[in-house]
Amino acid sequence: MMKRNKEKISKPVETIDTLVGTGSILQGDLEFTGGLRVDGHIKGHVSAQDSNNGTLVLSESGVVEGDINVPHVVINGTVRGNIASTGHVELQASAKITGDIHYKAVEMELGAVLNGSLVSDSSAPVYDVISGGAEQADASK
Repeated sequence: MMKRNKEKISKPVETIDTLVGTGSILQGDLEFTGGLRVDGHIKGHVSAQDSNNGTLVLSESGVVEGDINVPHVVINGTVRGNIASTGHVELQASAKITGDIHYKAVEMELGAVLNGSLVSDSSAPVYDVISGGAEQADASK
């Protein structure tokens, strides 16, 4: 039986409510709700209004020059700034990150480039996935 954290665990948003299209350049900070897909260029910080719910999808052509503070992040483009996530960060094969990533869970595909640090949120539960996730791993190892 898997131990559960008493905090409400958020799920990634499955719909895209906002789109920054290819060829678009947005200058300034962007705060959104729901799902955001970026195919264009954002010169500013990106954050979700709800700190427990929100998904950012950055396509291969997408660029963000600023910090990202979104619970669920899928990156396949370029980020020049720090990323803070209270949920899941997925770095796909074409991702190019220059900055630190603060995360609870991270997934990185072969080919993704990170020029910065991965910083784990130590308050998140750590599970031993090799043994099937059934037991919580000892964080002091």
